[in-house]
Amino acid sequence: MLLLYTHTATPRLQYIVDFIGKELFDESIQITTDEAHFKTSKQPRLNYSAQEFSEGEFFLRKTALLFETGIKHQPIECFEINFHKAFFETKGDFSFDIFAASFYLLSRYEEYLPHEKDMYGRYAHTNSLAYKEGFLSQPLINIWLQSFKKALQFKFPELVFRQAQFKCILTYDIDMAWSYLHKGWQRTLGGFINDIGKGEWAKVKDRWLVLRGKRKDPFDCFEWLDAWHLYCRLKPYFFFLAAKKTSLYDKNNSCQSSEFRDLITYYANTYHLGWHPSWQSGDDTSLLKEELEWLEVVGDKKIFHSRQHYIRFSLPATFRRLIETGIEKDFSMGYGSINGFRASVCSPYYWYDLEKETTTSLMLYPFCFMDANSLFEQKQTPQQTYNELMQYYEQVKGCKGVFIPIWHNFILGTDPAYEGWRKMFELFMKETVYWDAYTDE
Repeated sequence: MLLLYTHTATPRLQYIVDFIGKELFDESIQITTDEAHFKTSKQPRLNYSAQEFSEGEFFLRKTALLFETGIKHQPIECFEINFHKAFFETKGDFSFDIFAASFYLLSRYEEYLPHEKDMYGRYAHTNSLAYKEGFLSQPLINIWLQSFKKALQFKFPELVFRQAQFKCILTYDIDMAWSYLHKGWQRTLGGFINDIGKGEWAKVKDRWLVLRGKRKDPFDCFEWLDAWHLYCRLKPYFFFLAAKKTSLYDKNNSCQSSEFRDLITYYANTYHLGWHPSWQSGDDTSLLKEELEWLEVVGDKKIFHSRQHYIRFSLPATFRRLIETGIEKDFSMGYGSINGFRASVCSPYYWYDLEKETTTSLMLYPFCFMDANSLFEQKQTPQQTYNELMQYYEQVKGCKGVFIPIWHNFILGTDPAYEGWRKMFELFMKETVYWDAYTDE
């Protein structure tokens, strides 16, 4: 067990030490503020303070962030070490304060500071240190931890480290289960009128054939997905949008539709059922409990997993509301505007409420890839997306982290507008996922 000395065991320090301890060891890192006990201990010792005590310890000179309270602008200067960026440069057996730097990124400290919003009112990725310094595409904290582990091993060869395993967890956002079916007569009629008005006669014909049962709905790829999950021995997460009323951004099938309810029930019994809070619930919080309760009744089970629709969240308000509704795991930590590592990490971690200075019960599962980002935001072809997908996959695998991609049924369906994306997914499943299959029970 590693013994860490500090002059003050603050909530921030305890949080990041718990995270790093979980990532590196099977046992927690023990924190002490007793200098005499630390100096005489026979355990491997890490001195995280302003003064070095002896040569037998691992000395990491502290910086100020973990011993402050409140939120203020942090002057950050990045430098390069082992071909990767780092900041909070310091002295000792490691060249930067990995505790403070990791805390800054994990806590999303910068998102509490004044910042510009994107067109959807979200934190714009262009504000982030990761984007500005060019490490958004890297799970930088995990990369740092690999270097930190080597440094500790060199100092303390007797230390036993955790044997981490790579995991791939597939997730799907079901914003609209069907393109034409089960919409109700008003939306169906409106769809016909809209297509005719635009002169989109191919869509008119397609809609008519689907409604008459002569052709499969272009968004309905559920049986096809089931076959791939069976082939790869996977239990993915399906996040269903269940807004009671449609809006500009909430266009799910009617909650009155028995077919929609049956689909939800099926996935609740077969895989992991998750909640996709509507856009409207971000403005009207009274809808949160209503949507979640409806989904739990239909699925006939308590739901503990969520992901925000359009990845629309703001800190700390959104995550506090999720905790209040009973959510234990959230899969929203990523950007809805670009692929990459929003928190610079590929490991699940507990959310730290920076305003309340406390570790919460909400576990965050960060994603780094979403098909809609590649298609709509980055304007990529299926081939370009496949290359990007594999780069992220191999990076996370190299760190023995958790790779969580987001897929949408409408992109993986048979709509001609998304030609090539289905084949790209098949290639990913057959050539990659199958060989590294991980069943999350």
